[in-house]
Amino acid sequence: MGQEIERKFLVSNTAVTQTLEGERLTQGYLSHDKHATVRVRIAGASAWLTIKGKTTGATRSEFEYPIPVDDARQMLDELCGAGVIDKTRYRLPQGDLCWEIDVFHGDNTGLVVAEIELPSEDTPFDKPEWLGDDVTGETRYYNSALSTLPYKKW
Repeated sequence: MGQEIERKFLVSNTAVTQTLEGERLTQGYLSHDKHATVRVRIAGASAWLTIKGKTTGATRSEFEYPIPVDDARQMLDELCGAGVIDKTRYRLPQGDLCWEIDVFHGDNTGLVVAEIELPSEDTPFDKPEWLGDDVTGETRYYNSALSTLPYKKW
């Protein structure tokens, strides 16, 4: 079974992204069910369909499948409505782990979050000085929630 263990933080100093190369991501949601979300995402010349289960602590089930980019574009246009998420993702390795820093655009402009995927919930990791508040488990920061209630409307 696929599993994602992730911690999420606000970013208090976005200067950390200045020397990093970012990748633009576009994603939308086919389902916002409280037990599972279904997301379609395009990153460059690749696309995926991802199913994520309910989060317990910092862990949830995750299943991801590559799909044709043209199919993903059609799903975003026809099935995801106005709540499509647009963001630039920066990756910053930290030992065996990697921080993913998302700078949001559009209706979520101003929001910058950092996530780190862990092999277990109790895996220790260093918290860089540019990290802000820990928002792990705060549902309003989930991308699926941002697609229905964007940051600009908080």
